[in-house]
Amino acid sequence: MRKLFAKHQFNFDFIKQRKLGYLFSVVLLVISLVSLSTRGLNYGIDFEGGILVEASSEKSINMEDVRQKLSFLRDLSIQSAGTEGKTILIQAKPESNENANQLVNQMKEVLGAGYSYDQVEVVGPTIGNELKEKSLLASILALLAISIYIWFRFEWPFAIGCMASLTHDLIIVVGFFSVFQVEFDMIVVAGLLSLAGYDCNDTIVTYDRVRENLRKFRKMEVDNVLNKSVNETLSRTLLTSLTTLFVVLILLFVGGATLEGFSLAMVLGTIFGTYSSIYVAVPLLRYFDIKSVGEQVDLAPKND
Repeated sequence: MRKLFAKHQFNFDFIKQRKLGYLFSVVLLVISLVSLSTRGLNYGIDFEGGILVEASSEKSINMEDVRQKLSFLRDLSIQSAGTEGKTILIQAKPESNENANQLVNQMKEVLGAGYSYDQVEVVGPTIGNELKEKSLLASILALLAISIYIWFRFEWPFAIGCMASLTHDLIIVVGFFSVFQVEFDMIVVAGLLSLAGYDCNDTIVTYDRVRENLRKFRKMEVDNVLNKSVNETLSRTLLTSLTTLFVVLILLFVGGATLEGFSLAMVLGTIFGTYSSIYVAVPLLRYFDIKSVGEQVDLAPKND
């Protein structure tokens, strides 16, 4: 294990195995898109509207007892928060003719005086739909901004490769939420936008090495240049990805129900982001005339 991350010249033929990577990606993308088109997402109250109450008690809370008391609520969801079993998260959706604030008051009356309420949120369906539209717009603008930056920082083939890699990762991660019907809320959207930035950074490091090697090894075949670049940055990629993965895994297991969606999105994004930077972003460059990129870099003036 120590030798794997030591300064070492790897020599894996990633480009030769690209077709297996393409097949794996296509299978995951098809599953994700089919699930999104048939099952959709399990939207949280941020998007669907409803009530969210975080209630605490000095004693351990009996979940079944609370569930029976609140059985009058529609689409009731009760989750334990924390490790001591003294805090719960209650989510429910009022009927169209019901007043959400009245439901919250009724809930408090039913539960009794033994509870304190740390968080009470009421979101209407109109606000929820507006949040859906703004979240989608924010995601699209983030992708476009990243692509434009890479276009100017490198060249347009690199922008297309990065855009394809980011889109690939986002569809698969969102598809996971659809397949397993994990709740999708604004916290998850924040995780997806964070993921976009992380993936972009990982891809740019490899792209920098590709461009540098195109200048150094003009007579080398493009596939060999791409392989050499990925292998030279592989130690850095693995160290960065595993370090990030350890942090978000800890956050996933001890962060509580509130951060669960964010942590899960980051865990999946870190895994697939590392995979796509090697098997999607770099192999796509071989379908463009990137030899000319090396010539342009070589002719560019150098800063002293």
